[in-house]
Amino acid sequence: MTAYKDQIQGRVKEVQGKIKEVAGKLVGNKELQAKGKAQKTRGKAQAKFGDVKQKLKVTKKKAAKKTATKKAAKKKIAKKKVAKKK
Repeated sequence: MTAYKDQIQGRVKEVQGKIKEVAGKLVGNKELQAKGKAQKTRGKAQAKFGDVKQKLKVTKKKAAKKTATKKAAKKKIAKKKVAKKK
């Protein structure tokens, strides 16, 4: 699953859990309230997992870009050294 999907589905589950929790409180159903809390917690965890996946993806792209920039700079320096020798 993509980071974006994890984030969205997690937040949807979080809201659904909150609704169940409140409904359980309103009608006095402890079981529904507990299920709502559990679903809300699982939703938070899934959303956080998606957030972490997204951050890793961005960090990986930045690192690749930085590496490519360093390689290009090294090639440029090497070309200058060769040109000076001639």
